[in-house]
Amino acid sequence: MDKTVKTRRTFDLKTPTGLGGDATRDIGAAAAVLLADIFALYMKTKNFHWHMTGSHFRDYHLLLDDQSGQILAMTDPLAERARKLGAPTLRSVGDISRRQRIKDNDADFVHPHEMLAELREDNAALVASMRSMHDLCDEYGDVATASLLENWIDESEQRVWFLFETLRDTNQ
Repeated sequence: MDKTVKTRRTFDLKTPTGLGGDATRDIGAAAAVLLADIFALYMKTKNFHWHMTGSHFRDYHLLLDDQSGQILAMTDPLAERARKLGAPTLRSVGDISRRQRIKDNDADFVHPHEMLAELREDNAALVASMRSMHDLCDEYGDVATASLLENWIDESEQRVWFLFETLRDTNQ
């Protein structure tokens, strides 16, 4: 065995929060999974941004660039919120891949409308996950995390709306 490999140890952070240990455990775990989904959605959005083609290239390319920036902006506040609660957060790309529920898309080619439809559904799933986590925060009285989620739910619903409206003509 390689002696330079360090074993993983658990460590009770004992961060004072005013919330109990169950809240730290449950909200922290939910935050880690949500954060993995956010990173997965960010990467998928950038993937589609980079590989966009077609007659609406410029509009779609810029839309996805704006949306990816908005998604990435959620990551640090969510990870830091988990740490404020005394919970661990993501540690690596492997950690993300083990926790994420949003599926990757590694296809060589995806039609632009399929890209936008997939992102619309993924953003809607993210909204549902955030609402579920908000319910958990309400159970434990964690108003600070709930407040962050409320703003991100609104932003995510806007992304769903924009993607829906962009595809409206193709859905009729």
